[in-house]
Amino acid sequence: MIKDLAALQILTRGGEGRSLWGPGGDRYRFLVTGAETGNSSFVLEALVPPGGGPPPHIHLKEDEFFYLLEGSLTVHVGGRTIEATAGDFIHAPRGVSHHYRNNGAIPARMLAMFTPAGMEHWFTECLVPVSDQQPDPPEVTPEFIARMVEAGPRHGVAWG
Repeated sequence: MIKDLAALQILTRGGEGRSLWGPGGDRYRFLVTGAETGNSSFVLEALVPPGGGPPPHIHLKEDEFFYLLEGSLTVHVGGRTIEATAGDFIHAPRGVSHHYRNNGAIPARMLAMFTPAGMEHWFTECLVPVSDQQPDPPEVTPEFIARMVEAGPRHGVAWG
């Protein structure tokens, strides 16, 4: 339980928040983390370029929710394929394989919400921080993939 009412006044303005490059050229911006929510939730904004999206994976500790704000994504959850467009809301329950891909011609923008929090630690351990001097994502190298796979078990992420 959050007892400090000042903690309830969290505000992340447009363009603020820690940003990281993910696989496929995705750009993730933290909006609120477990440290700010008493570990109840973690929310990020994802910018997914055409062709972008993570590989199939399973969260063993968190449920994940997606709310598509702009563009379109092909979302796979537990063997089901969903052609998502702006305004669609999707639940990927913990323990269920899921992934998404931007098969469109324009970037997609969505909110990804995790409950409980904790997944942000995998993001910060594995992904590459965005700097203002770096407008394009870094190359996905074998070392990058190995770092993601190796950190998975520590953070309740399984691949496949």
